[in-house]
Amino acid sequence: MSIGSPFDTRAQALNVRRQWRQWSGVFAAGAYAPHVDIEYNAIRNTAAVIDISPLFKYRISGADATRLVDRVITRDAAALPPGRVIYSPWCDGEGHIIDDGTLHRLDDGSWRWTAAEGQLRWLRLNARGLDVSIEDVTDALAAVALQGPLSRAVLEAASQTSLADLPWFGRRSLTIGDLSLDVSRTGYTGDLGYELWVSVDRAVDLWDALAEVGAAYAMRPVGILALDIARIEAGLIMAEVDYTSAWHAITPHQAYSPFELGLGRLVSQDKEVPFVGRAALRREQERGGPPRRLVGLDLDWADLERLHARHDLSPALSAQAWRDQIPVYDGGRQIGRASSGTWSPVLKKNLAIGTIESQAARVGGRFELEWSVEGERGRIGATVVELPFFDPSRKRE
Repeated sequence: MSIGSPFDTRAQALNVRRQWRQWSGVFAAGAYAPHVDIEYNAIRNTAAVIDISPLFKYRISGADATRLVDRVITRDAAALPPGRVIYSPWCDGEGHIIDDGTLHRLDDGSWRWTAAEGQLRWLRLNARGLDVSIEDVTDALAAVALQGPLSRAVLEAASQTSLADLPWFGRRSLTIGDLSLDVSRTGYTGDLGYELWVSVDRAVDLWDALAEVGAAYAMRPVGILALDIARIEAGLIMAEVDYTSAWHAITPHQAYSPFELGLGRLVSQDKEVPFVGRAALRREQERGGPPRRLVGLDLDWADLERLHARHDLSPALSAQAWRDQIPVYDGGRQIGRASSGTWSPVLKKNLAIGTIESQAARVGGRFELEWSVEGERGRIGATVVELPFFDPSRKRE
């Protein structure tokens, strides 16, 4: 049974479309506004507030807390000082990704771990023999993402505190009035943005404080549909869309290694603590690397026009992103598949994320993507481009 989030009393009143999505057993707004472009424009042009409370959240503490984190994730946790955040995948024994998320090093040396799916049992299994405490704080900790070019101005106005010195993937404690919260300069939009973490009993107070100052900056509440467009533009992967968790993979083809998803740079093979799946990933590299790789695809508009012209139609694309498995061809042979895509309002391009055979995954490579119009299958050209598609400097500055 789904429940409302800690911000539900505000979301219910604001969601004029009454459009809800299921997210980890929580009702999350698909969209608040009459059209998804209105919310997307808030992300890219002003400021957007997004309820991310359905994320699973864990607090890892104790003498061996960092050792547990290092044992599970592929990155070097021991190198991260308090006040910083890292993004990392974690794998099973075969080197296939279970999930990915952010890990926040708190001021007392403990960790806040976020994930798309529940990880409590996995963490406990890997904590055997360690002096560590694992606390599921999912229901105790609310969270909102404040994203967009004016997000810093909104947060500084609300807190009366300068955040100019908070670096990308940094975190710190913050007060807004009598509210105590933690803020990290992170997000899922590929833009300037922050994520705010607060006790559930003060969640509505935080929302109201942001809304009070945010009106002057054209801040809007934003749902999952607009967020999906932004994350594709940013080249950010989504579990169970762009890859299948190793726990859910039914066939070997459905399981992905970090190197297949462009996350090889996040694999620290030589860190002191061996992580789960390290031996398997070493074997993969010794064999010459993975057989497929994540790519960005720029889809030809002229070909889209041609397919529509067959039916005397003008080309039309949905304002929403799509999440389907669509074949990618090199001539008569399928070489991979696109897994999500969108029309990019800021780039004015039709884009897709997918995985194709490694030998074909070179920037500038020209292939074809299957595309149907009026139930008739056709193909449109697809050019391999670097990810992310959209990468504004303000995200890091």
